[in-house]
Formats: sequence, C-alpha cells, structure tokens
Amino acid sequence: MISTVSVTMKAFILETAKYLHTQCGYDVTLICNKDDIFAQSLPPYLHYIPVPMARGIDFSAFKSIRAFKKIFKQEKFDFVQYATPNASFYASIAAKAAKIPIRAYFQWGIRYVGFSGFKRKIFKFLEKIVCKNSTHVFAVSPLNRQFAISEKLYDEEKSQVIGNGGTIGVNLEEYDVHKKAEWRTIVRKEYNVSDNDFVFGFAGRISKDKGCGELLEAFQFVHEQCPQAKLLVVGPLEENCGIEQTRIDWAKQSDSVIFTGSVSGEKMREYYAAMDVLVHPTYREGFGMVIQEAGALAVATITTKIPGASEVMENGVSCALVAPKNVEELRDKMLEICADTAKALAYGEAAYTRTVDLYERRGMLENQRKTYTALLGE
Repeated sequence: MISTVSVTMKAFILETAKYLHTQCGYDVTLICNKDDIFAQSLPPYLHYIPVPMARGIDFSAFKSIRAFKKIFKQEKFDFVQYATPNASFYASIAAKAAKIPIRAYFQWGIRYVGFSGFKRKIFKFLEKIVCKNSTHVFAVSPLNRQFAISEKLYDEEKSQVIGNGGTIGVNLEEYDVHKKAEWRTIVRKEYNVSDNDFVFGFAGRISKDKGCGELLEAFQFVHEQCPQAKLLVVGPLEENCGIEQTRIDWAKQSDSVIFTGSVSGEKMREYYAAMDVLVHPTYREGFGMVIQEAGALAVATITTKIPGASEVMENGVSCALVAPKNVEELRDKMLEICADTAKALAYGEAAYTRTVDLYERRGMLENQRKTYTALLGE
C-alpha cells in the first residue's frame, strides 16, 4: 500500500491496512517517504519500506521507479495499490514492469482539474499513464469516475467505486456527537466567541484552489449584513497561496475572522463542534473528508457543485451547494443560512444521519475488505 508521504498514509490508508490484516490475515507492507516516527508507531504485523519520492516533477523520478521495481521483484506482492500523484506514477510503472498481478490505482482526486493550457495537458498525460499501467482503478466517487471516463482516462470495465465513495470514513467513537456541546464551549471560549455568534468555519489549506479567496470576499459582505457572524479558519496559510494580499490583510485585521493555524487531527473535532456551518468552497475535491467529519458532529455544510464535494451530502437536505468560484452565490447562501438558524440545525441533523448511515468507519472498511477479497479470492 503506497502513498508519497506518511501523512496521507496515516490519514487514509493505515486503518485499512490494520483491518485487512486482522480480518483476513493479509501480509501488508506500507511504502512511503522515509519517516522514522511513523515507522516506530506501526504495529509489528505491518511492514514498512521507505522510498524517497520528490514532490512535483523531478528528475529523481527515475531513481524512485528503480527502487520500486527492485522492491517489487524481491517481495513478489500479489496486490499493489497506490494513491497520490507521484507515488502512483512511480509505482504503477514499476509494478507493471515487475509483472505484479493486481495493480490497483486509488484515484482519490484528479490533479489536473483546475489546471489549464500546457500544464493541464502534461498532468493529464501523466494521469493516463498511471491508469493505463493499472489493472484496476478505484475512483473516489461516482461523479469523479464519470468525469474520468468522459476524459478517456479509462474504460467503465476497468473502474469502480467502493461503496458510496470516499476512503475510510469517520470513527464515530472519536467524533462523539454527545461531546459536541462541551467541545463547542471550550473552543469558543478560547477565541472569545459568544454563544450568540453565528460561526462559519473553514478547515483545510488556505489557498486559492480551496476557494478561500471567494470565502473571504463573501464573508466580508456577510459580516456587514450580519454583525453576529464570525469566520473560524482552521488550517495553514500556504506560501504563494494565490489569494489577493489585500483580502488576507483585511481578514487578519478583522475582529470577526479567526485564524487558528494548523490543528492536530485529534483536536479537529473540537473545532468542528464550534462551527454552525462548515464552508468548503473548493474548486476540486476527492470526496471531502472534512464534510464527513463535520457531519459526524451534526454540522451543516455549504460546498460547491463539483464531483466529490457535491456527492457527500444531499443538496437542500444535509448541505447547500453553490457554483465554484462564484462569490455572489456563496455570499447569498451564507446570508440565507445565517438568517435562518433553524435551517442550519436541520441540515446538521440530516448530515449526522447520513454520516452514520454511509460513512461510519467500520462499514467503510468492510466495503473495502469485500472488494479486496473479491479481487484476490480465497
């Protein structure tokens, strides 16, 4: 099971690896960039092999491909899976050369979406190579799969979606909705936010492609109309984020915008609990883990009408959808939901029900187990 960095491995792959070993007795090896702390944290039944992988396009790719090919020939794996762009590109080439029987590409997003011109052509070409080298492709959602097929990245017969989409879902024991009120009070008190304030929240990288420019512009207008509105921005501000500096300067100077910086995974549930609505105006998305996590704590979401993000919840029932890159539509929807707190509560309750039904971790892992055993047989 391969990803470029250990952060992705911990967030989206490790629980699957543990489940496959304990339920099926599979012998599982994890491969990513070198991370000694990650290696020491693994249970003894999981193997770990570090492989240096540069991020972005880099001539060290040839060295990484050779390393993978050597590992694959030594280990003679029955099944190799890969996710994230660089790891997938390197591993798919090496796995095909080493004649691994099952080469599964977990397409958790399509990188070139949002690119244009020559850059789009280059990254689409790289995506096609990964898909061609793979014996199976697992798209992260039905609409992402439809898009990929329409782009001729692969045929219908080669691809499928596991369950209703997504990766490993949410651990509802950790995201305990019964502790929401307690967590809400702790975070709001820390940032001097009152119970009467209406909190819009954002979780993720603060960057242009996450729609943060539109979010800050929309919120500036919303706050003028609804003085009780606050914006809680949880995540790191990327260097060269692509957002107008004047917009960021306004937000940093505003008493109504709170930047928390990076927050550990264990603490994120407390920050979701402090929100009345999660705003996720992204340009491209795999399946929207943050939407599932917010839903586990009965928090409503406003997100965009794009593959992945639009599929997690149900428009008009457990979320509200707006067009990507559309400040006016986002602004109007934020105003509407801020003025109608009952709607926000109703969306949140419906989001919780949908998360329990579709995205509870045990069920998601079981869907994966069934898929693996169907491919591998007895």
